Amino acid sequence: MTKNEIIQILDDWNFWNRDQKIGVSRPIYISKLESLFSSNQVITIMGPRRAGKSFIIRQMIKRLINSGYNSKDIMHVNFEDPRFTESGVSLLSKIFETYREYISAQNTPILFIDEIQEIEGFEKWVRMMHELSKAKIIISGSNALLLSRELGTLLTGRHLDMEVFPLSFGEFLSFNNISLTGKLGLIGRESEIKGALRKYIEYGSFPEVVLSEQKKEILLSYFEDVITKDLLRRFKIKKAQDLRTIVKYYLSNISAPSTFKSIERSLDMSITSVKSYTGYLEQAYLVFSLKRFSFKVKEQEKSPRKIYAIDTGLCNAVGFRFSENYGRLAENVVFVALKRKQNLNPNIELFYWKDIHHSEVDFVIKEGLKVTSLIQVCWNMQDEKTRNRELRSLHKGMKDLNITDATIVTDATEGEEKLNGHTVKIVPLWKWLLAEVG
Repeated sequence: MTKNEIIQILDDWNFWNRDQKIGVSRPIYISKLESLFSSNQVITIMGPRRAGKSFIIRQMIKRLINSGYNSKDIMHVNFEDPRFTESGVSLLSKIFETYREYISAQNTPILFIDEIQEIEGFEKWVRMMHELSKAKIIISGSNALLLSRELGTLLTGRHLDMEVFPLSFGEFLSFNNISLTGKLGLIGRESEIKGALRKYIEYGSFPEVVLSEQKKEILLSYFEDVITKDLLRRFKIKKAQDLRTIVKYYLSNISAPSTFKSIERSLDMSITSVKSYTGYLEQAYLVFSLKRFSFKVKEQEKSPRKIYAIDTGLCNAVGFRFSENYGRLAENVVFVALKRKQNLNPNIELFYWKDIHHSEVDFVIKEGLKVTSLIQVCWNMQDEKTRNRELRSLHKGMKDLNITDATIVTDATEGEEKLNGHTVKIVPLWKWLLAEVG
């Protein structure tokens, strides 16, 4: 590529000669990014494809410019731009040289490099630039293992991470121009908020999907991008149909406990393939696995794991459609909200609990060495049988883990139950989402 071609591409991505679209503000991430920016570290922004990383980068650049930075001291490049016809570290060097030659930064440049996993061998280049203090570097990528393991090896003690997720329910409301300010903002608006929650569960929370009328089409396009770019191509998978089969299996069976052995039998696929594909799906942020709680690590590893999806919209678009079973979808929403909370507090660990009599609690939250709370998701608490079963399981979990307070998240039921000295709060999902993580 010539330098003229490179500078034309860069000009389209940067604020040098024009304002760029920055989308709807995501203040939680901008605030965290600002706190990381003050360090002398490489910053890595990780998260699933289309979760909004590029717009968060633009919002951060705009914030820097508004606070006094010269726009020409900041360069943003996205390696998913199809106009880049070369690859490899030599392209990184050529882009940086072109930027310095044509733009003439006055101070130490700030480089925002988006989807850097497209450049093979980028890690050594980043380390060299950082160690020689040639630039302040912020990189983003859609592959958790690629950024964490390889950078962890080459940049030990030199990088700080931030994970970006699709929209929280609070952000979802903002994207839909539903503004809530304190408790007064909720008065008389329960129907409107519950209607928004139904859409949140049905179509998910990828920003582009939320803002578009072509929701299913975008979800299917996103799914194909993950399959082809993040999985088949990156991991050189030859049996594409096997991969698609296991993805659809997981997206159709969210929250159900399973073992690699049981999936091997169900899908008639080797256990080696099941393990490998599951690992790849987790690296691409498509699914997450939740281990059973135990004080014995061996028992944790042997027990079935529950699989959750990054987004319920994907479950409805790609898996077997089961929107009538809102309980499982709601449980997935709660799980992803807890993952966001874990992102803000790395001391948090998440598990599920089950005893030998098959009583089960959906979520165990552990902070440091202590279990701090239990959460059960029960969509319909009106049925007396269901209500008693869920309360009984939760009570057993509270006794076993020595917890005095727990929560049941529901569709509409609200209140409090006393169980032999234990307190169970019953909270509608929309209220829990807004109170818990915003």
